[in-house]
Amino acid sequence: MAEMKQVLVPDIGDYKGVSVIEVMVKVGDIINEEDTLLTLETDKAAMDVPSPYAGVVKELHIEIGDKVSQGSLILVMECNDAASPSEQTAAIPAAVAPASVAAQAAAPVVAQSVQPVISGGQAHASPAIRRFARELGVDIAKVQGSGEKGRVTKDDVQNFVKTALAQPRGTAGGNGLQVLDMPVFDFAKYGAIETTPLSRIQKISGANLHRNWVTIPHVTQFDEADITDMEAFRKQLGTEYAKQNIKITPLAFMLKAVVAALQKFPKFNASLDGENLVLKQYFHIGVAVDTPDGLMVPVLRDVDKKGIVQLAQELAEISAKAREKKITAADMQGGCFTISSLGGIGGTAFTPIINAPEVAILGVSRSCMKPVYQDGVFVPRLMLPLSVSYDHRVIDGAAAARFTAYLAQVLSDIRRLAL
Repeated sequence: MAEMKQVLVPDIGDYKGVSVIEVMVKVGDIINEEDTLLTLETDKAAMDVPSPYAGVVKELHIEIGDKVSQGSLILVMECNDAASPSEQTAAIPAAVAPASVAAQAAAPVVAQSVQPVISGGQAHASPAIRRFARELGVDIAKVQGSGEKGRVTKDDVQNFVKTALAQPRGTAGGNGLQVLDMPVFDFAKYGAIETTPLSRIQKISGANLHRNWVTIPHVTQFDEADITDMEAFRKQLGTEYAKQNIKITPLAFMLKAVVAALQKFPKFNASLDGENLVLKQYFHIGVAVDTPDGLMVPVLRDVDKKGIVQLAQELAEISAKAREKKITAADMQGGCFTISSLGGIGGTAFTPIINAPEVAILGVSRSCMKPVYQDGVFVPRLMLPLSVSYDHRVIDGAAAARFTAYLAQVLSDIRRLAL
């Protein structure tokens, strides 16, 4: 015979006025005994409240955001079978339970699962939602929460599944990539550790670098430029402009040489837009700057219209802005090509990652004196290692070799910069 039963908040310890953060049922739902009805959250933990009965929800007396305590009415349920003594006790507030019934009952029904709510780099979700996600095979960390304070809700998990099912077969995240999740390690098992959060810049640049590396088919062309004459001229200029506090760096010459190479090989001054190649008629060059918080790439505009001295001044100014955290988003947009110079630190070569939507990037390592065979004899020459990474969808190997060789030629004979 059907019987109407009240379901109350069970014994939740000494907590009063606990927040309801998830309601898992609605009027008309058929639920089983031990099904999760709602999730409560204290300032330290979240807990699921299971149903003591099986039946149909007839009245719902609680919603998200309500404050409840032990004995608060959750819902009224229509049950077909009589409840057991322990169930009857669970449905009666402890404050008014008859002594005879309380004596017969076992321990009161308590929250089925109690664990801290994890946030800060991980999904902010209740135990019930985590369990729901596991049942659907969903990685809860990948679900964007729409609830209060970014909490993942049941709808968020369901929408995540719908979106995944709507993607073409063989894709993951829309990029056609299917990779295993990184394994989770407890590094503290092996010794003392210290955990330091990534800076904001590292988080942003890291995500962009990862996307660029896995979605662009990178190839790197290596070469060397004889910059003996260029370096001699640079030092001469440096002496002349030292009184004006203008430092003439090799990078100013590289900017002009890169523009000359881009003008000769326009595909390197382009971007891929679907099935179209966007060829740019301007020459804005990005320069990677190492700051205490991570790598930043400010852009120098219209490099083709500026001289070595002006570029040296602008380089100093924009690099200082980046290191002093005064650079703006506009300062780092609109680049056509990027130069990443490690010459002041060291190294012989490296593979720079393309700064999308650009299609190529120049890596510069430390120059050094080498014996070069000229006119039948070996002579000491200052050689600069060049590493040009390019998008193989746009640029083939022969074009990359010609570009790099021409760039080296321009740097070797600075007179060409005047052409």
